[in-house]
Amino acid sequence: MIQQATLLFISGGEIAFILFIVIMVFGADKIPEIARGLGKGMRTLKDATNDIKHEISKSAEDRGLDIDVAKDVTDEINKVKDDLETFTGSIKREK
Repeated sequence: MIQQATLLFISGGEIAFILFIVIMVFGADKIPEIARGLGKGMRTLKDATNDIKHEISKSAEDRGLDIDVAKDVTDEINKVKDDLETFTGSIKREK
């Protein structure tokens, strides 16, 4: 049996109840302002994170450090796959 994943283990009824409470506490006219503020805050956080990542990458490149470790790992995996295919290609399985 396949179960559906729920958002943060909260059902639809619970989400509706939370939204009702939020509307009662803040009022319908304040909700767009709150959402806009949250959106701006999340965008600022994302921009700051990207700036930090860029600075770290730039600093690593300036010092000559290898920043593309994932590419190196992928290249090694591909080499092993090629070697394995070469080895198994010479062995034929008979049925």
